[in-house]
Amino acid sequence: MNILQLRRSAAAALATNRCRAVDSIAGSIGSRGLSNVPAAGKQDPKSTWSEVIEKMSDTFFLSDVFRATWLAWEVHMERKVTINYPFEKGMISPRFRGEHALRRYPSGEERCIACKLCEAICPAQAITIEAEARADGARRTTRYDIDMTKCIYCGFCQEACPVDAIVEGPNFEFATETHEELLYDKAKLLANGDKWEFEIAKNLSVEQLYR
Repeated sequence: MNILQLRRSAAAALATNRCRAVDSIAGSIGSRGLSNVPAAGKQDPKSTWSEVIEKMSDTFFLSDVFRATWLAWEVHMERKVTINYPFEKGMISPRFRGEHALRRYPSGEERCIACKLCEAICPAQAITIEAEARADGARRTTRYDIDMTKCIYCGFCQEACPVDAIVEGPNFEFATETHEELLYDKAKLLANGDKWEFEIAKNLSVEQLYR
């Protein structure tokens, strides 16, 4: 017997041992409860009939259509939440941060004392203030500009103001057609304050306990 025949006989013996090992493993697995699993390509008759019955009910009785119709009626009968803006407007929180305004005292005197805290704290650098001292020694602003296109409506200016001079009012309808109209000067801010003073004072009084 030459070397080639020895190699062939050894390979055949090894293959035979492997087949026996696989058969023994398969037998042990089958004895553990997996022998009842249907072979590949075969289906359980019970599951097949249940699928057929389900398809027939969907086809002949239109169950999907009835379910969808019932769901549509449920949604249709729910309470309406749509607001017909601008004819209807929803409630606005007292903490709403809208269009800026400069306030006055009831006597008509400007509240702003030109401390420039709002200008310093503004993260967007949207506020520009110039001030000078009056004859009585009090400081008042000669220039108070806000670039509304830079403003991020964070409310820091209102929080920093010690006299509640600069506030963000309840107005949110101030869209314009040009960029220049959103560059607010002192006169514009004071006009906003005069217009919305009642609402602003009311909102500040509500939030006074939480400040």
